[in-house]
Amino acid sequence: MSVSQGREPSPAGEHRTVARVMSLLELVLASDPQGLRLGELSNAIDAPKSSVHGLTKGLVAIGYLREEDGRYIIGPAISTLLAVGPSSLPSMYRHAMEDLTERWDETTMLATLVGESLVYLDAVEPAAFIRAAPEVNKRLSLWPRSSGKCFVAFMDERKRNLYLRRNKEAPTDSPELRAELEEIRQTNLAKNVGGSHQGHLGIASPIHLGGGPVTIAIAIVGPLARMEDKLDQMSRDLVETVQSLSPSYQMNGSASGR
Repeated sequence: MSVSQGREPSPAGEHRTVARVMSLLELVLASDPQGLRLGELSNAIDAPKSSVHGLTKGLVAIGYLREEDGRYIIGPAISTLLAVGPSSLPSMYRHAMEDLTERWDETTMLATLVGESLVYLDAVEPAAFIRAAPEVNKRLSLWPRSSGKCFVAFMDERKRNLYLRRNKEAPTDSPELRAELEEIRQTNLAKNVGGSHQGHLGIASPIHLGGGPVTIAIAIVGPLARMEDKLDQMSRDLVETVQSLSPSYQMNGSASGR
């Protein structure tokens, strides 16, 4: 099958229908609560209205979307996609997070990529009265969160370009942004200084699971005033801890695909 003129080819191994369905879900979720019309969905994923209509009808039929007044909004079945708790996570992640929190007395979080959003799956909080308290199992914007920056940095180029072009929370594409993303790829460390919450600092490192995309990261977050003096040591400890959880590092000594 030839690629339609003016459209970017799909990355190797990507199933077009699956990719479109997931993109539709992501777009509708991001538009909550107002929803999106068929034409808006069609334009957003660069697909014919007829094709998009067939997919949305299917999603409505199984409860993942609802149609009201010509707009598609999230359906009741979508909540099952985020029904994830600590009991379903590999125990090594939880143990590593507990160790990091014990050493640095700051909140450690496990984040995952859900389409073009970030979801914290688990968190270990310190006993400190003033501490970061993340919202678990809630969809959040990737940028400017440190874990989200990891996910953007390690996206394949096509997906990253689409994210920067169409996501309302995405930063403006610029040489400075590209340089920051390249630094994250080189160092396996991303920082968020007051971008999400004033006075807070977050650092994150991605877990490399074989040759696939980066979809999991571990972050340490806390008050900037308490973390800034020990940032270098915390960053090294975080990266080394996360590398020990990454099979590609364990086997090859470097991140796959770098």
